[in-house]
Amino acid sequence: MRNDIRSLAAPRASTEIVRLGPNKGEQMRKISTLTIVAWMAVSVWVLLPAVVGTQSGATDAPAGFDGVTNGFVDQTTHDADADVFAEQEGVDEGLGPVYNAQSCGECHQNPLMGSSSQITEQRAGRLVNGVFVSHRGDSLIHSRATFASIQERIQPGNTVRSFRTSLSILGDGFVEAIANSTLEELADDQARNTNGAIRGQTINVPLGEVPNATRVGRFGHKNQQASLLSFAGDAYLNEMGITTPMFPVENTSNGTFVGFGTAFDPLPEPEDDGEDLEIFARFMRATKVPPREASLVNNATVRQGEQLFDDIGCDICHTRRIVTAPAGTLINGGALRVHASLGNKIIRPFGDFLLHDIGTGDGIVQNGGNSTRNKVRTAPLWGVRTRNRLMHDGLSFTFNEAIQRHQGEAGFVTNRFNNLSSSQRDAIVAYLTSL
Repeated sequence: MRNDIRSLAAPRASTEIVRLGPNKGEQMRKISTLTIVAWMAVSVWVLLPAVVGTQSGATDAPAGFDGVTNGFVDQTTHDADADVFAEQEGVDEGLGPVYNAQSCGECHQNPLMGSSSQITEQRAGRLVNGVFVSHRGDSLIHSRATFASIQERIQPGNTVRSFRTSLSILGDGFVEAIANSTLEELADDQARNTNGAIRGQTINVPLGEVPNATRVGRFGHKNQQASLLSFAGDAYLNEMGITTPMFPVENTSNGTFVGFGTAFDPLPEPEDDGEDLEIFARFMRATKVPPREASLVNNATVRQGEQLFDDIGCDICHTRRIVTAPAGTLINGGALRVHASLGNKIIRPFGDFLLHDIGTGDGIVQNGGNSTRNKVRTAPLWGVRTRNRLMHDGLSFTFNEAIQRHQGEAGFVTNRFNNLSSSQRDAIVAYLTSL
């Protein structure tokens, strides 16, 4: 909406929530510019910064689909790190025995190295007295194996199951640099400003690089990781089957041990000394944030859709702007200091990095306990125009289909969308295609 103020009592999501409530969205037949202006004239305004986590002197994070470093490292180092990120692993380097991909780049490549892709993974388990129990072995069901005899598959009785899409990691160095308190305050603000109709959940998850330390999770569909080093180690093991000192235990095949000492795994653990994890994390920290589509930013229909996106409340969770912690701040249990290239930067992720129940939760529990079973992280919409398979499972194929799946906490916002005119709905979709 506005770049430096946001109305809580006047005519946008928050006021509408207070006066109409999430169960009365059907009363709204159309939101028009005239109606909004009229409400503004009689409303009491309470102003908050539109930038969450504001510090003085914050500057925009660099954006681009160009493979150029954000300044965290020099370009030569960044290019070399990208090559390692894209490198295909073999069995002689620890690949498998069960795995999903041969390289990081296999899942993160569209439209450039580090982005997302159409690749999905499978997860499964079952409910026992309302509590999620992982599939035998783990909820992750690997789609590939180095031996046909150990191919994993979902076993009978595991009726909780879902696909998970590959996420873009572009700009994640800035996400890592968001202070815990910023995410916690964002969750509190959502609850306060919507009378509890929407409240994102934060969870504290273990840090692989610092024993017994935790941090607010922000990476993965379930916010199961809080640092990029931990995120890299988790993916190296669970997507490629390569063990490291941080994650030294080999995956099983549906619960059956297939690691070193069996006929299926020729290398002892750890299969990598951890150097690759440092390179992967460094690569991610040096990426730019996804840019807007420059040719559409000033398009009149897109601008209309941008306003409507805010007016009906989409930006409550798809947060426009967040400011990272100041340069020099210690994060990740004291293991990392925020670099000057990442600190005090304004990012526009169109996401809050919080868990919500919008009726699409896959029922899977990872690091967050049973309260997170039906919650998923708000999908950051930066770069969403590069995806043609939407939502956490990739099973929505148009923006409208994805919007209609937003129920639960987001149900009243979806009702408002549906009560717009067809041209207004089209304008919001046009806006999404510019992100």
